[in-house]
Amino acid sequence: MSFSLPDLPYAHDALAGLGMSKETLEYHHDIHHKAYVDNGNKLIEGTEWADKSVEEIVKGTYQAGAVAQNGIFNNASQHWNHTQFWEMMSPKETGMPGELEKALVEAFGSVDKFKDDFAAAGAGQFGSGWAWLVKDKDGALKVTKTENGVNPLCFGQTALLGCDVWEHSYYIDFRNKRPAYLTNFLDKLVNWENVASRM
Repeated sequence: MSFSLPDLPYAHDALAGLGMSKETLEYHHDIHHKAYVDNGNKLIEGTEWADKSVEEIVKGTYQAGAVAQNGIFNNASQHWNHTQFWEMMSPKETGMPGELEKALVEAFGSVDKFKDDFAAAGAGQFGSGWAWLVKDKDGALKVTKTENGVNPLCFGQTALLGCDVWEHSYYIDFRNKRPAYLTNFLDKLVNWENVASRM
Protein backbone atom coordinates (compact mmCIF):
# COMPACT_ATOMS: atom_id res chain seq x y z
CA MET A 1 0.00 0.00 0.00
CA SER A 2 1.91 3.04 -1.22
CA PHE A 3 1.77 6.43 0.49
CA SER A 4 0.04 9.31 -1.26
CA LEU A 5 0.20 13.02 -0.51
CA PRO A 6 -3.23 14.20 0.68
CA ASP A 7 -4.61 17.47 -0.57
CA LEU A 8 -4.75 20.22 2.01
CA PRO A 9 -8.30 20.52 3.41
CA TYR A 10 -8.17 24.26 2.57
CA ALA A 11 -6.40 26.54 0.10
CA HIS A 12 -2.70 27.30 0.56
CA ASP A 13 -3.52 30.90 1.49
CA ALA A 14 -6.49 30.07 3.73
CA LEU A 15 -4.51 30.34 6.99
CA ALA A 16 -2.52 33.43 6.02
CA GLY A 17 -4.63 35.81 8.09
CA LEU A 18 -4.28 33.47 11.07
CA GLY A 19 -0.49 33.38 11.20
CA MET A 20 0.44 30.60 8.75
CA SER A 21 1.41 32.03 5.37
CA LYS A 22 0.83 30.66 1.90
CA GLU A 23 4.61 30.34 1.53
CA THR A 24 4.85 28.21 4.68
CA LEU A 25 2.14 25.83 3.46
CA GLU A 26 3.69 25.62 -0.01
CA TYR A 27 7.04 24.62 1.48
CA HIS A 28 5.66 22.52 4.32
CA HIS A 29 2.99 20.55 2.45
CA ASP A 30 4.13 20.61 -1.15
CA ILE A 31 7.86 20.04 -0.52
CA HIS A 32 8.51 18.65 2.98
CA HIS A 33 5.46 16.38 3.26
CA LYS A 34 5.79 15.27 -0.37
CA ALA A 35 9.42 14.28 0.31
CA TYR A 36 8.31 11.99 3.16
CA VAL A 37 5.77 10.37 0.82
CA ASP A 38 8.21 9.95 -2.07
CA ASN A 39 11.09 8.70 0.08
CA GLY A 40 8.81 6.39 2.04
CA ASN A 41 7.47 4.81 -1.13
CA LYS A 42 11.00 4.14 -2.41
CA LEU A 43 12.07 2.60 0.89
CA ILE A 44 9.11 0.23 1.33
CA GLU A 45 9.13 -1.00 -2.27
CA GLY A 46 9.86 -4.73 -2.31
CA THR A 47 9.90 -5.04 1.47
CA GLU A 48 7.57 -6.69 3.99
CA TRP A 49 6.02 -3.24 4.55
CA ALA A 50 4.95 -2.65 0.96
CA ASP A 51 1.35 -3.82 1.52
CA LYS A 52 0.94 -2.50 5.07
CA SER A 53 -0.94 0.61 6.23
CA VAL A 54 1.06 3.62 7.37
CA GLU A 55 -0.09 2.97 10.95
CA GLU A 56 1.17 -0.62 10.79
CA ILE A 57 4.50 0.56 9.39
CA VAL A 58 4.96 3.21 12.09
CA LYS A 59 4.22 0.77 14.91
CA GLY A 60 6.17 -2.07 13.31
CA THR A 61 9.38 -0.13 12.63
CA TYR A 62 9.54 2.00 15.79
CA GLN A 63 12.51 1.16 18.00
CA ALA A 64 12.09 2.39 21.58
CA GLY A 65 15.06 4.41 22.73
CA ALA A 66 16.69 4.62 19.31
CA VAL A 67 18.47 7.94 18.81
CA ALA A 68 18.07 7.78 15.03
CA GLN A 69 15.18 5.70 13.73
CA ASN A 70 15.48 3.87 10.42
CA GLY A 71 14.50 5.56 7.17
CA ILE A 72 11.24 3.65 6.74
CA PHE A 73 10.05 4.68 10.20
CA ASN A 74 11.13 8.30 9.79
CA ASN A 75 9.30 8.81 6.51
CA ALA A 76 6.20 6.81 7.43
CA SER A 77 5.80 8.53 10.80
CA GLN A 78 6.32 12.00 9.37
CA HIS A 79 3.80 11.25 6.62
CA TRP A 80 1.28 10.18 9.28
CA ASN A 81 2.08 13.16 11.52
CA HIS A 82 1.62 15.70 8.76
CA THR A 83 -1.59 14.12 7.46
CA GLN A 84 -3.06 14.61 10.94
CA PHE A 85 -1.58 18.10 11.30
CA TRP A 86 -3.35 19.52 8.24
CA GLU A 87 -6.69 18.16 9.49
CA MET A 88 -6.12 19.59 12.97
CA MET A 89 -6.16 23.15 11.62
CA SER A 90 -8.97 25.18 10.10
CA PRO A 91 -9.36 28.60 8.46
CA LYS A 92 -12.70 28.93 10.26
CA GLU A 93 -13.04 29.52 13.97
CA THR A 94 -14.63 26.28 15.13
CA GLY A 95 -15.13 26.90 18.84
CA MET A 96 -14.50 24.17 21.37
CA PRO A 97 -17.23 21.52 21.66
CA GLY A 98 -18.59 21.13 25.18
CA GLU A 99 -17.47 17.53 25.69
CA LEU A 100 -13.88 18.43 24.79
CA GLU A 101 -13.87 21.47 27.06
CA LYS A 102 -15.21 19.36 29.92
CA ALA A 103 -12.56 16.68 29.35
CA LEU A 104 -9.76 19.25 29.29
CA VAL A 105 -10.99 20.90 32.50
CA GLU A 106 -11.19 17.51 34.21
CA ALA A 107 -7.69 16.56 33.06
CA PHE A 108 -5.83 19.86 33.47
CA GLY A 109 -7.96 22.05 35.73
CA SER A 110 -8.81 24.54 32.96
CA VAL A 111 -8.52 25.01 29.21
CA ASP A 112 -5.91 27.72 29.80
CA LYS A 113 -3.81 25.32 31.88
CA PHE A 114 -4.00 22.75 29.07
CA LYS A 115 -2.84 25.40 26.57
CA ASP A 116 0.01 26.42 28.87
CA ASP A 117 1.12 22.81 29.28
CA PHE A 118 0.88 22.11 25.54
CA ALA A 119 2.83 25.26 24.61
CA ALA A 120 5.46 24.47 27.23
CA ALA A 121 5.88 20.94 25.85
CA GLY A 122 6.38 22.26 22.34
CA ALA A 123 8.74 25.05 23.39
CA GLY A 124 10.70 22.64 25.58
CA GLN A 125 11.23 20.01 22.90
CA PHE A 126 14.95 20.33 22.16
CA GLY A 127 15.53 20.33 18.43
CA SER A 128 12.98 18.86 16.06
CA GLY A 129 9.79 17.16 17.19
CA TRP A 130 6.12 17.46 18.04
CA ALA A 131 3.84 18.48 20.92
CA TRP A 132 0.75 16.33 21.47
CA LEU A 133 -2.52 16.10 23.34
CA VAL A 134 -3.15 12.37 23.63
CA LYS A 135 -5.66 9.98 25.07
CA ASP A 136 -3.62 7.36 26.87
CA LYS A 137 -4.39 3.64 26.95
CA ASP A 138 -6.22 4.14 30.26
CA GLY A 139 -8.39 6.90 28.74
CA ALA A 140 -6.60 9.76 30.50
CA LEU A 141 -5.80 12.94 28.57
CA LYS A 142 -2.13 13.93 28.68
CA VAL A 143 0.22 16.43 27.06
CA THR A 144 3.37 14.85 25.65
CA LYS A 145 6.25 15.76 23.38
CA THR A 146 8.21 13.55 20.99
CA GLU A 147 11.51 13.91 19.19
CA ASN A 148 11.86 13.98 15.43
CA GLY A 149 9.03 11.95 13.86
CA VAL A 150 8.04 9.83 16.85
CA ASN A 151 4.30 10.00 17.49
CA PRO A 152 1.59 8.66 19.84
CA LEU A 153 1.05 5.52 17.72
CA CYS A 154 4.40 4.31 19.03
CA PHE A 155 3.04 4.22 22.57
CA GLY A 156 -0.47 2.91 21.95
CA GLN A 157 -1.96 6.37 22.46
CA THR A 158 -4.61 8.23 20.46
CA ALA A 159 -3.45 11.57 19.03
CA LEU A 160 -6.09 14.23 19.64
CA LEU A 161 -3.96 17.27 18.74
CA GLY A 162 -0.43 17.60 17.42
CA CYS A 163 1.74 20.58 16.59
CA ASP A 164 4.86 20.35 14.44
CA VAL A 165 7.78 22.13 16.08
CA TRP A 166 10.37 21.40 13.40
CA GLU A 167 11.77 24.76 12.29
CA HIS A 168 10.36 24.40 8.77
CA SER A 169 6.85 24.63 10.23
CA TYR A 170 7.26 28.13 11.64
CA TYR A 171 10.51 29.82 10.58
CA ILE A 172 9.09 31.73 7.60
CA ASP A 173 6.36 33.32 9.73
CA PHE A 174 7.84 33.41 13.24
CA ARG A 175 11.61 33.12 12.68
CA ASN A 176 13.07 31.69 15.91
CA LYS A 177 10.04 32.51 18.08
CA ARG A 178 8.72 28.99 18.64
CA PRO A 179 6.66 29.94 21.74
CA ALA A 180 4.82 32.63 19.74
CA TYR A 181 4.11 30.09 16.99
CA LEU A 182 2.67 27.64 19.53
CA THR A 183 0.47 30.28 21.16
CA ASN A 184 -0.80 31.36 17.75
CA PHE A 185 -1.49 27.74 16.80
CA LEU A 186 -3.59 27.17 19.92
CA ASP A 187 -5.44 30.49 19.79
CA LYS A 188 -6.11 30.83 16.05
CA LEU A 189 -5.45 27.68 14.03
CA VAL A 190 -6.74 24.60 15.87
CA ASN A 191 -9.83 22.89 14.51
CA TRP A 192 -11.35 22.01 17.87
CA GLU A 193 -14.19 20.05 16.24
CA ASN A 194 -11.59 17.77 14.67
CA VAL A 195 -9.86 17.35 18.05
CA ALA A 196 -13.16 16.45 19.72
CA SER A 197 -13.98 13.95 16.96
CA ARG A 198 -10.80 12.01 17.81
CA MET A 199 -11.86 11.39 21.39
